[in-house]
Amino acid sequence: MRWLKIMLLSMTTAMAAHGSVTKTPFGTAPDGTAVDLYTLKSEGIEATVMTFGARVVSIKTPDRDGKMADVVLGYSALDGYVADKSTYFGAIVGRYGNRIALGKFSLDGHQYQIPTNNGANSLHGGTVGFDRLVWKGRAIADGVEMTLVSKDGDQGYPGTLTVHVRYTVHHGALRIDYSSSTDKDTVLNLTNHSYFNLSGDPKKTILDEQMMIPADQYTPVDVGLIPTGVLASVEGTPFDFRKSTVIGARINEDNEQLKIGGGYDHNWVLRGKNGEVKTAARVYDPASGRVLTVTTTEPGVQFYTGNSLKGEAYGSAQQSNAKNTALCLETQHFPDSPNHPSFPTTELKPGEVLHSTTTFTFSTKAK
Repeated sequence: MRWLKIMLLSMTTAMAAHGSVTKTPFGTAPDGTAVDLYTLKSEGIEATVMTFGARVVSIKTPDRDGKMADVVLGYSALDGYVADKSTYFGAIVGRYGNRIALGKFSLDGHQYQIPTNNGANSLHGGTVGFDRLVWKGRAIADGVEMTLVSKDGDQGYPGTLTVHVRYTVHHGALRIDYSSSTDKDTVLNLTNHSYFNLSGDPKKTILDEQMMIPADQYTPVDVGLIPTGVLASVEGTPFDFRKSTVIGARINEDNEQLKIGGGYDHNWVLRGKNGEVKTAARVYDPASGRVLTVTTTEPGVQFYTGNSLKGEAYGSAQQSNAKNTALCLETQHFPDSPNHPSFPTTELKPGEVLHSTTTFTFSTKAK
């Protein structure tokens, strides 16, 4: 009998260690396609992900006192996401996350033109990027797999591209696994565009939160936020986050790069080899005690301080978010890599499968 009790206890513990996944309707996209919401629960975390843009809608984690709160920006209804075409809240952006200069790149001796939707440049895949499409969702163990097939010529990109993105939760962490293949040479740079505010209060700024980015270099940009091609040292600049630093401490310094971005909106060059798991950033909110640790196999991370949030209201709920009320940590290849041969390549060829992983791990720190 004692053996049976031990076995039952072990089974219960094992079951508790695994997360639960539930699926509910979340409205209808403008083209009439039904949108589903998947809720992923595990110890210390509850995340919701929807099929419109394969977006993270919410991430709930406890503070140092155990109080749960949502730590990402988003909307309570689908129409907010549909109406908002500028923030990319929680979305998988692609085919090419970040910017491509003048919307042009050459591949195999052919020049391609993709839509310019950010001044003279292309941003996050073009005018109808992956964030505007309804993905196919499928519940898996501890999470959901989102699948999208982007046809040859979609937004001007070559090759029919098949993308699988898996979101899973486990012990306070949300893990994102990307897997992509193509039938023709193409370029690809996928990332997740969640906006984090560890206080759990979207009305508070993130300027008092503390940031650590273990990177010795970053990629300076021109006035269009296109990299100059230089890998510049962070030493002696407001871009040195090798030691944990209050985000707002230097954001208003008289620095040309900060003025161009209206704050931080730059790519940091991470230490370690491309494809190997490495720490991309660590954020700490002293008020709540929440800590976010980001690890990735990508070579860079775009740290963005929500400089373009203008408090505009979207959707039926008329929800809005003000400047600096969240930060993004977009693990990625470098911006405009197809036009910079010295940057890690973003080319993907037939027969190859491109894998990458990023994990957002939440914990707490005592006062």
